[in-house]
Amino acid sequence: MSVRPRVMGIVNVTPDSFSDGGLHATAEGGLAQAMRLIGDGADILDIGGESTRPGADPVSADIEIARVVPVIAAVHARWHGPISIDTMKPEVARAALAAGATIWNDVTALTFSPDSAAVAADLGCEVVLMHMLGEPRTMQVEPLYDDVVAEVADFLVARAEAAVAAGVARERITLDPGIGFGKTVEHNLALIAHLDRLAARGFPVLLGASRKRMIRNIDPSAAEATDRLGGSIALALEGARRGAVIVRVHDVRETVQALKTQAAIQAAS
Repeated sequence: MSVRPRVMGIVNVTPDSFSDGGLHATAEGGLAQAMRLIGDGADILDIGGESTRPGADPVSADIEIARVVPVIAAVHARWHGPISIDTMKPEVARAALAAGATIWNDVTALTFSPDSAAVAADLGCEVVLMHMLGEPRTMQVEPLYDDVVAEVADFLVARAEAAVAAGVARERITLDPGIGFGKTVEHNLALIAHLDRLAARGFPVLLGASRKRMIRNIDPSAAEATDRLGGSIALALEGARRGAVIVRVHDVRETVQALKTQAAIQAAS
């Protein structure tokens, strides 16, 4: 049977998440959500304590650590699968890895701090490098590109090479085009339609398009994030078809089922 992408389940331990409105903002809530996603078939958990939705305000490293470390430690005590920390701050990554995480998922592609790449090398962890135009508070204010696919790919490969130069192992790097992070719906669609161009640049690719606003732009009836399951699955399947090796999603059970079905069809063809 064809190999399907790994499914990364999202655990937002934040009061202002765009997708769940802070339903899992406590340590107990975060742990419960994590265990639900594991039961639903998640291959990886991505735990974050700072919202990066458009317009989001930053929080301190201390607050972020206080939010995520208890959840990571509790999950790690119950499950031996890979845990990712979704943070831009090196000190949060250090605390998360000490608690049991093994992946650093950084929306700034290790540019937030001058020592981010060196810390990633020192930690010896897997890293996900994402493209974002600007920063969360301003990234959706008239984003402009000449060629969004080429520019995003060039940026990510350059950041990957910078990470390697700092001592991060090449085989531990994954690239994420950053759907919705400083992009219009047309930019997002172009990146997904040509995801194979990024996948051809020599690094594994993660696609995170679950419940994104672009689905509402395509189907205005999907006003709420929780109304976007159909669009999210369509994007995950297309990402898988075009070379993504990880899909980052909120609706794990449904996405796993869809990907298993797609892989079975491909194996029979």
